[in-house]
Amino acid sequence: MTIEVILPCLNEADALPWVLDRLPLGYRALVVDNGSTDGSAEIARARGARTVAVEQRGYGSACHAGLAAATAELVVIMDCDGSIDPVDLPAVVRPILTGEADLVVGRRMPRGRGAYPWTLRLANAALAFQLGRRTGLMIMDCGPVRAARRTTLLALQVEDRRSGYPVETLVKAAAAGLHVQQVDVDYLRRRGRSKVTGTPLGAVRAIRDSREALHRIKPAAR
Repeated sequence: MTIEVILPCLNEADALPWVLDRLPLGYRALVVDNGSTDGSAEIARARGARTVAVEQRGYGSACHAGLAAATAELVVIMDCDGSIDPVDLPAVVRPILTGEADLVVGRRMPRGRGAYPWTLRLANAALAFQLGRRTGLMIMDCGPVRAARRTTLLALQVEDRRSGYPVETLVKAAAAGLHVQQVDVDYLRRRGRSKVTGTPLGAVRAIRDSREALHRIKPAAR
């Protein structure tokens, strides 16, 4: 089975070659260019990746456009900034292939100094705690790695087009009664500055978007 890897991308020229070259056999890259000005799309195409452009800025916009453009039955969404090593993807996908899970989330395990700043780790832990209280999901990371069948993700009809996209995905997955698992993945120091959390304002916006998504969606009764 060919697995399509959706890579939301905004100026990731430094990291893209490393990410694309480390995709395992059977994993096909779909780079969703969200307005890059550093030649990211050209780099991706030169390495054989399929690209799609989306004008509306935002992480959720890129994820949604990637799902709409993907053709594989099974997809993975992950960052292409060098913080996630694609060699970990088979472990993320395995529970989907075996029927153990409908949705798998990568739990980031920091490797190396500066890979996961304590401020972001604390904010993510608080968000995961609130997610658990609201939905019952025992997920420790509302992060950027997710695997599922494409039709499963499209059926959730996630509406957020900014940083709340991952959280809304999890809330709606719980409401739909999907079986959600988490798998540990190495989390490395990213290459370049984050467009979402690389500035104090960006970090505040990401946390705000995630919390709004968490409380906007009505969870299933337990």
